[in-house]
Amino acid sequence: MPDKSDKVRVRFAPSPTGYLHIGGARTAVYNWLFARKHKGSFILRIEDTDAERSTTDSIEGILDGLKWLGLDWDEGPYFQSANINAHKKAAEHLIETGHAYKCFCTKEDLDMKREAAKTSKQPYKYDRNCRKLSAKEAAENEASGIPCVVRFKVPDREGALVFNDLVYGPIERHYDDIEDFVILRSDGSPLYLLSNAVDDINDGITHVIRGQDGLANTPRQILIYEALGARLPEFAHMPLTLDLKKQKISKRTHGEVVAVQFYREHGFLPWALVNFLVLLGWHTPDDREIFTRDELIAAFSLDGISRANSIFNYRPGDPKFFTDPKALSINARYIKELPVEEIAWQIKDKLKEAGLYDTQYDGAKRQWFLDTLNLLRVRYHTLNDFVTLGRPYFSDEFQIDQKALNKNILKYPEVKDWLPQLAEALSRLPTWGAAETEAAIRGFIDKTGAGSGVIINAVRTVVTGQAVGPGLFECLAAIGKERVTTRLKNMPNLVMA
Repeated sequence: MPDKSDKVRVRFAPSPTGYLHIGGARTAVYNWLFARKHKGSFILRIEDTDAERSTTDSIEGILDGLKWLGLDWDEGPYFQSANINAHKKAAEHLIETGHAYKCFCTKEDLDMKREAAKTSKQPYKYDRNCRKLSAKEAAENEASGIPCVVRFKVPDREGALVFNDLVYGPIERHYDDIEDFVILRSDGSPLYLLSNAVDDINDGITHVIRGQDGLANTPRQILIYEALGARLPEFAHMPLTLDLKKQKISKRTHGEVVAVQFYREHGFLPWALVNFLVLLGWHTPDDREIFTRDELIAAFSLDGISRANSIFNYRPGDPKFFTDPKALSINARYIKELPVEEIAWQIKDKLKEAGLYDTQYDGAKRQWFLDTLNLLRVRYHTLNDFVTLGRPYFSDEFQIDQKALNKNILKYPEVKDWLPQLAEALSRLPTWGAAETEAAIRGFIDKTGAGSGVIINAVRTVVTGQAVGPGLFECLAAIGKERVTTRLKNMPNLVMA
């Protein structure tokens, strides 16, 4: 068993009963950062002892999600189900050393006692009835085939169990408030409290970093550690992540919007999501928000974890903010500020999926492709925006926003005559670029007396399908002479449609 001179060893131990969600991913991020900061080990352990709910797909989803986020692990994945015999042996050892006992109370008896406590408006706690049995009585009951569970024998002493949580500070729990808890079911299968503690001991875990909802289990697990003669790890409990209604974020309540895969499919950059997740309950003294990988590892400290619950600002039904606006803002900053080559391959994958990628973007049109991405990314929040909002730059098959059509085209009947004329003027340009198209369009406006705003907004709507975007003349230069003039010439068809 490792001693205090050994390096930091932390673990992420998800249950494979569904996809990797942002709450679990945040736990993984904090553990991974702590391990990397202290040059320790990040261990992945799959707690798959719930055979009915654990699935292979969930395991694969967890591994894939961690890999996508860039959270590489040093050991594992270990599977808790492979250690069940070790958990049972630990329970047997606790019985032999007087730290646990067999309980033959039936469910019906316990239910009656709970109901009696409820009727008398008293908190229910197991009355330790079977703790009083002699070894002979217990053996006779077992020989008679009476089912039993194994309960941990909480020390019968005054005072409180006290431990220091690295986030919440000193925590105490009076021994009188801790009931003799079950560690083995009647079918011989171990409960989480025992399995988790035994695995942490065997894996040499030095720091248990987990959600605040695990805080209630900590005193009981400390008792197991002590009874097994194991060195205690240090505990750090993170605040919960709540929605705007102050409900805990969960797969059951919030669905796919809290799944890591959701963000991958919706065009998030993996490190941008990591950056967002770490800020759900952690901050630096200067409240910095954007970090490179190395910067975040250097800056991370358990001291920065807040005791207050964090808020996931999810607004159901709002198409603009399909997730927390801060998450979108951080992702947009990464898209805007990273070297364009660094995001180009990810955008390529998205365009390929949509059938919008031209193989020439890897060859003769490579510079055009990079320049176009550079132009567009200043306005986009996700990689998917390059497929949806950016479609007019990669294809002639795109829809025109109806509000933009109504406001900038249908509102001005004369536009249907002006734009084809403008197309003719633009088609005669000997060279094509932002400066040349701007000069031609402004000359056309002066010649015809058309309003500057009317023409510019109409051109943008027809050529890009949108009312807003990057600078119009840079857009025209990127889309190209043939496409621009063709779209302007076909403009009357829009009015007819």
